[in-house]
Amino acid sequence: MYEAERRLAAIMFTDIVGYAALTQSNEAVTLDLLENKRRLLRPVFASHGGREVKTIGDAFLVEFGSALDATLCAIAIQTMMNDRRLARGEKLMLRIGIHLGDVIASENDVLGDAVNIASRIEPLSEPGGVCISQQVYDQVHNKIPYRLVKLERRELKNLENPPDTYKVVLPWESEILTTEGRLDTHRVAILPLVSMSADPQDEFFADGLTEELIDRLSQVRELEVIARTSVMVYKKKEKKAAEIGRELKAGALVEGSVRKAGNRIRVTAQLIDANTEGHLWSSRYDKDLQDVFAVQSDIAEQVAEALRVRLLPNEKKAIEKKTTESSEAYTLYLKGRFYWNERTRNGTDKAVTYFEEAVKLDPRFALAYAGLADWLRPREANPKAKEYAMKALEIDPGLAEGHATLGMLYNYYEWRWDEAEKEFKRAIELKPSYATAYQWYSIFLRFMLRSNEAYEQIKRAFALDPLSRVIWSNIGEDLLVIGKVTEAIEQLEKLIEAYPDYSYAHVNLGFAYYLDSRTAKAIDELRKALELSGGDPLVKAAFAYLLGLAGRRDEANEIIEDLKKLSTTTYVDYSRMAVALFAIGSADEAFSYLEKAYQERSSQISEIRIFPWFSEFRKDPRWASLEKRMGLRKE
Repeated sequence: MYEAERRLAAIMFTDIVGYAALTQSNEAVTLDLLENKRRLLRPVFASHGGREVKTIGDAFLVEFGSALDATLCAIAIQTMMNDRRLARGEKLMLRIGIHLGDVIASENDVLGDAVNIASRIEPLSEPGGVCISQQVYDQVHNKIPYRLVKLERRELKNLENPPDTYKVVLPWESEILTTEGRLDTHRVAILPLVSMSADPQDEFFADGLTEELIDRLSQVRELEVIARTSVMVYKKKEKKAAEIGRELKAGALVEGSVRKAGNRIRVTAQLIDANTEGHLWSSRYDKDLQDVFAVQSDIAEQVAEALRVRLLPNEKKAIEKKTTESSEAYTLYLKGRFYWNERTRNGTDKAVTYFEEAVKLDPRFALAYAGLADWLRPREANPKAKEYAMKALEIDPGLAEGHATLGMLYNYYEWRWDEAEKEFKRAIELKPSYATAYQWYSIFLRFMLRSNEAYEQIKRAFALDPLSRVIWSNIGEDLLVIGKVTEAIEQLEKLIEAYPDYSYAHVNLGFAYYLDSRTAKAIDELRKALELSGGDPLVKAAFAYLLGLAGRRDEANEIIEDLKKLSTTTYVDYSRMAVALFAIGSADEAFSYLEKAYQERSSQISEIRIFPWFSEFRKDPRWASLEKRMGLRKE
């Protein structure tokens, strides 16, 4: 006799949406779909440590050793199925349900309440979605980079005490609407606080508090907080809450004002439901400037409570963290962030000055060191940027910005690929709504040729920061990398409609047109980009490269000669010179420049291995040798 074994297991049920109706309409086609589903899913189960227990009609019953493995497997399955629907027009959709509990193993089968509950949870999933029980949620909610939305409690057949259930919000579900068509109030936009100070120079303080509130609420995994770039668009714009909510797809808005007078501050804040424009919470604070952290913490906690979000101990600790004891250092830091956000050379120089003054007043001010690490990084500044990032993390190991910056430095400049990925994942774990971490992680994944994963990460960044022109441009780039040229062109054309003066969007659109065999339009876009950029060397090199690809080598050579002269007085990335030279047939000189780029650790070299328009360049065996030295190619 076989002896039954009791053990803890995560049980997954998968089911084809509308299988019965499909069978009635065309049984032969449906059977083919079913077999195709089995062929696709079995390798995914195995790669995540899943054991296929059995099939029940169109359903799979799969056992996993951990709830995290089961959830990541479900996400991988639905991602794969979504990609196939987009790429091939396939209509097959699955529902997936997961529960964690005791099972009884009997011969090759598993039995017990855990199996029954998983089978009851699966129908609660939306088509193409994943539904998990409370027991699974408790294990995975702080380990996956996806938001989990609690579902309304429902009666489940033959279950007296059904568990609470959660929906995994997948990247392509960024509409973030509930089943009733309402905007989800767990997606929050903190609108720019209005400065009521008599001195217009105090505007930096209102902007800084806005950014700090975004930062604190971004620590809460159950909330999805819109990034600063997107909310600051609404500064001084008169729009109704419902309109802003629709544009940002945010169901909850925080708005308010701040008045600074000497060492006193008055802050008002209110939480608004964008669906109804009703007030969910409001308060006013009259405090000394040194109490500003307590004000920020209280607003964050009150917003979470009003939205019925359960704060975990580590989230509460992060929200209540006091980053410096010096109100003067904090004021200098806010001024630095104000100018850093201008994204200009003059603004950056001012920002660095204020950050440096802040750390002189408080040498333990981790955020100010992180600000210094994020300044614009020419080649000679990289060691200093790393020093600041490491100092920030020495002071505060839980600072997401420090981990993201360190990951970016490892990725772009030091080529320490494994360590870079660990830093990006740590940043996302610490601050689930940190759009920049997802953006930089997507760039890393591109370099690793994990292009589908990269696209998912940049979509996540875009959901968090939908009005960021840089992230929007990255969306277009990733679509080109995975071969979706038409979709890329649509996104880039929309981006240029919104930001017509953004030169790099014109560069990307130009190369998209080139891949779409519209060479004349491509050249027009690059010429426009060059005009808008004011002669940016990167744009010049890109234009020369495109002209060379188009057979207009004389024109390309003129630009290359101009770049050579320019490089005697201005920094011109050697890798950009290399690709321009390659396009006019000067391969030997191109690889000579590429060797110089390698020696100086150019941040641009890795891009050559990504984009399809560099495919001819990559055929030269010297490129393979270079990749090997960079640690990008194994023996």
